Amino acid sequence: MRFFVKATAAPKPKTAETRQVAYFYAGILVIILLCQLFTFDDFLLLIESFWLPGGVPLAHLLGGVIVACELLALPFLLGMKLSSLMRVICMICGWLVSFIWIFLSLWLILTVNNISNIGILGTVVDILPGWWAVFIWLAIGILSAWSSWGMWPLKSRQKLKK
Repeated sequence: MRFFVKATAAPKPKTAETRQVAYFYAGILVIILLCQLFTFDDFLLLIESFWLPGGVPLAHLLGGVIVACELLALPFLLGMKLSSLMRVICMICGWLVSFIWIFLSLWLILTVNNISNIGILGTVVDILPGWWAVFIWLAIGILSAWSSWGMWPLKSRQKLKK
């Protein structure tokens, strides 16, 4: 029986700093993920309190997507042996984490909700929403972009021709 999916080793990073940035970003995601998973039921209730359009079903879906994206970003960042498609999916999940949190941070700033916890660390640590959260997630998005640039999983057409 022949398998169509073949796991390959991660490409070598373009620079030495890229690997350090990827590990740093992975460490941040592990801390965030563990805090959210320890209090996942309360985390879903917290996201419900954001009064997102779509109500409770969207809040529960978004909570699951956030946790799943944080988890799925780790294999790419750690340079694990993956198939090419899974490597791209994991890289995109790393991007989605910062996009979702930037959206939630902006949503809480621009709406008139009186929320005392943004939920980045679940309900383990109360973190107030504000513009600082947007800037922190922009910085984390830069870490994600740097990691993606340095460990880009797709081969360019010029390399394929050679």
